[in-house]
This record gives sequence, structure tokens and C-alpha cells, in this order.
Amino acid sequence: MNQHTVGRKIAGIDLGDRDSWVCIIDGASGEVLERATIPTSGEAFGAYFARCEPMLVALETGTHSPWASRAVSDAGHEVIVANARQLPLIYGAKHKSDARDPEKLARVARLDVRLLAPVEHRPREQQRDLSVIRSRHALVRSRTLLINAARGMVKAFGSRLPKCDADAFHKVAWEFVPSELGLSLHPIFESVTTLTRQIRELEDEIERLATDAYPQTQLLTQVAGVGNLSALAFVLTLGDPQRFSDSRMVGAYLGLAPGRRQSGDRDQPMSITKAGDQFMRVLLMQCANFILRRDAPDSDLKRHGQKLGKSGSKIAKRIAKVAVARKLAVLLHALLTSGEVYEPLRNASARRRRQPLVSA
Repeated sequence: MNQHTVGRKIAGIDLGDRDSWVCIIDGASGEVLERATIPTSGEAFGAYFARCEPMLVALETGTHSPWASRAVSDAGHEVIVANARQLPLIYGAKHKSDARDPEKLARVARLDVRLLAPVEHRPREQQRDLSVIRSRHALVRSRTLLINAARGMVKAFGSRLPKCDADAFHKVAWEFVPSELGLSLHPIFESVTTLTRQIRELEDEIERLATDAYPQTQLLTQVAGVGNLSALAFVLTLGDPQRFSDSRMVGAYLGLAPGRRQSGDRDQPMSITKAGDQFMRVLLMQCANFILRRDAPDSDLKRHGQKLGKSGSKIAKRIAKVAVARKLAVLLHALLTSGEVYEPLRNASARRRRQPLVSA
């Protein structure tokens, strides 16, 4: 039993969309002291936990966990947010129930809070600013879906819409729409026009946030292929960069490190874990695509990727792109914490300096 929990009450919370289930146990004996069901709302959480004496409270990551953890903490309790993916006892259980899960959380916390693989939610302000980026992403996906639908309908009538940038689609493509499809496609083009305007407004806000609220993003945009959007998303996703003692930890944190399954004499290599923030991982992969382009500036990152993908096979190219994305995450964290000027060919220059002079 963890000495940290002796003499304290420990609560586990199973967050539901409408109602949440709470189980409180005694830290010394493990006896269940109370079970309760409360509405999943800030007001209900505040009222319930305000009447409880200070205790250790464990809850899982999820849609409601950011505000719920803040509400419980504001009521005077120590909160542990457990990484759901690291809790097979609960996350992968074949017999899950709203009554069992909070009790399991409380008992694991009583044993050792480190078994919960605690995560730290970003502050409310950072969460708000990150929602600007995620909203833009949702709008871009919606616009792409509408554009593809329009192209498909026109093809079915023996015509084809011209290739063009999505931002210009509503202006360029309309004149190529067959007259008989005008009525059905007009709402789609109107929606694309509206979405394009809204995307631009959010992009302006992202530029403002990167320049005014998070000037450290300029350290990251030194790297060719990393724009304000990716830099701002990286800063907001990581939160406090100092919580990573080693920049190489960031690749694993974002799910870009290969997994490992070791048992006895077996040490089986696996694909990347895909843990952490999926959206940030996608952005890093997009940056890696740019870095590996033929017309992209030369850099250590590009040379590393070219070396891994030199066979030209699809698998090799995929491995190269993931490796570059992982190294990019490490590099961005290093720039963020050091504040150094980025040197694209720093490693290559260092190798040249180490090479001995060859006499003629």
C-alpha cells in the first residue's frame, strides 16, 4: 500500500455523459465508505465535493475530464487524472460497469498512483486557444467532404471540375457545373464559400495567437515546413515543456516511437504506439512530408529521411516519414526549451569538423 494514501480517503470517479459514479474508500483499510451518482456538470461536482473532506480523487481521461478535474481540485482535493489507455484493468476489462470502475480506480490509486500513469491537463486558457486550431481542422474536413461530393456528382454526368486550390474552388469550379446540376450543387457551393470564409477568419486568429499570445512559436517556425499552425499546436499540446526532462521523450509522448513487446527471450519490434494526441501527430507527419520534398531546403532532417527511404519502396518511405516526424518533435522541443537559433545542417557541419585532414 502506498504510504501517501494512509489515513486518507480515496475516491474514484467514472465519468459518464449524463451521470457520473463515485466510490470513496478508506485509504488504510480499503473499506468502501460511500457510493454515489451525481449529474455530470460543473455545478453538481462543485456541490458534491465541496461537502467532502480533502481526499485523493482519481478519474480517467475523457471528454469531461479537463473541467471535472478542475472542479474537484477547486473544491480542495488532490486530483489524479489516469491515462485510460494505460489501465487495461479498466479500459480493457470484459466486464465493465459503472459501479465497478470507480472502485477499481480508487483501489489502484490506493496501491500506487504511479500505476495510473497520471496525465496533466492543460490550463483552461490553453485549452480554449487549442480549440481554435481544432475548429479550423473540423471546417477544413467538412469543406473537403463537400468538394469531393460535388466532383463526384459532376463526374456522374460525364463532366469534370478543374483542379484548383480548395480556397478558390467556389470561384473557379462553378462555371464548369452542368446546367442540369445547378439547383442541386448550388447549396454545396454556397456552403463551401461560407466555410472558406470561416477558415480564413480562424487562420487570422491563429496568426494573432502565435504572434501575440505565444511568441515562443517563432522559435519553431525557424524550421522549414513548420508554420504558425503547427508551431502553435505543438506549444499548446505540450503545455509546460519543462515537464519533459529529455527532448527524446516527446516522440514517445506523441505516439511516434515504436512499441515493444518483450517476454523472456523474445523482443518483438512493433509499429509506432500512436499514443498521445492524434491531431498533433498528423500535423508533424504533414511537416515531415514537406521536409522530404525534393524542392525543400537541405537539412539534417531531410538527409536522415532520404537515407532511410533511399530504396524507394512504399514501406521505406513510410518509415522515413515517421522517423522524420519523430526527430522533428524532438527538435522542436529542444528549440522551445533552449531558445537557440536553428541550424538546418548542424549535424552535417559537426561531422565535417570531426573528419581528419587527408594529405595530398
